[in-house]
Amino acid sequence: MINAEKIKKDFPIFKRKINNKELIYLDSAATTQRPEIVINKLKEFYEKHNSNIHRGMYSLSEEATSLYEKTRERVAEFINAGKEEIIFTKNCTESINYAVFGYFSKILKKDDILLLTEMEHNSNVVPWKLLSKRIGFKIGYLTIDDSKIDLRELDEILKKRRVKVLAITHASNVLGAINPIREISRICRKYNTKLFVDGAQAVPHFKIDVNDLGCDFYAFSGHKMLGPLGVGVLYVKKELLKSLTPFISGGGTVLEVTKENLKFKEDHERFEGGTPSVADVVAFSSAIDYLNKLGMNNIKKHEEELTRYALDKLNKINDIEIYNNHLKDRVGVIAFNLKNIHAHDVASILDEEGICVRASHHCSMILHKKLGINASVRASFYVYNTKKDIDKLIKGLLKVQKVFGK
Repeated sequence: MINAEKIKKDFPIFKRKINNKELIYLDSAATTQRPEIVINKLKEFYEKHNSNIHRGMYSLSEEATSLYEKTRERVAEFINAGKEEIIFTKNCTESINYAVFGYFSKILKKDDILLLTEMEHNSNVVPWKLLSKRIGFKIGYLTIDDSKIDLRELDEILKKRRVKVLAITHASNVLGAINPIREISRICRKYNTKLFVDGAQAVPHFKIDVNDLGCDFYAFSGHKMLGPLGVGVLYVKKELLKSLTPFISGGGTVLEVTKENLKFKEDHERFEGGTPSVADVVAFSSAIDYLNKLGMNNIKKHEEELTRYALDKLNKINDIEIYNNHLKDRVGVIAFNLKNIHAHDVASILDEEGICVRASHHCSMILHKKLGINASVRASFYVYNTKKDIDKLIKGLLKVQKVFGK
């Protein structure tokens, strides 16, 4: 099992104080902290291997290329994909845009329908809206009821309407709810609907097997799973790769450029134009090693235990509204509001106690409108969080209410 107190010692940032208080970091859904092994890997790359990749016929470049490509293999193994099915991007948002404009822009027509859900992050809404304005296809939304989508509703919609694509989050960054992608994929295949999955809030928290899930595309970010900022991943099912057009083209993507002709490379390199974040990708492999050592099943159990404990404590606070009170099928993300106290005020006072939470619409405006609120407070947990952290959160929330005379 996870020993979070011991794990915390692997993260240099927890040595510092915030407002002269111990740092309690509860915003891992936005970005995680980095263990020393990842930070050291970055430093090591710049000190020993710094060079561009796939271009130099000298030792440094060959070393850098090897380290970069070994990370691709590591990522592929982590989600049970082929290494040729892995494309590196800057973040999950870029991965989504790559799929939208590099593939779906070619298969979606004016009379088609794209289906989203009411719990999507803006990154899995905005690119589709932009493409819809260009092409004219319609966008529909699966409704959210009690933090869940209805698979029967999905089946009925796909049966009756011409839905070309379903784009859905694997886990909500507000509700924490995990969507049943395997079952959703089965329904999509029945009606020949392509399935795109935003996995930013899933891959860091439980074991992902893209072949078992059966999705066509899967996107996620390295910085939400202990890796450096600046690394995203797009998984593309092998048979669709030839139909994917390079969204970012230029140096490194082509075999031949003449005045008359343009010939792209055949493998994943044709999708990674320009110099990538080589050091960040290389250090990302150390983050994967760290997670593998902990064990994804152990991470999932740890979060479940923390979430159960947190919900129990939060529900004892007067005048609190929690937006998903279910324990089953969720990751360690809890969004809530204190009655008549703005989320920003809550976060500001918690910061005085060294407690970091998110206060906003969390880039999920459609969901917040559905909930009838403009903002919420979000606490999100990861491998370095303890029950003591939650106790301090509860104490901090009681202080907030006291400050506001509640």
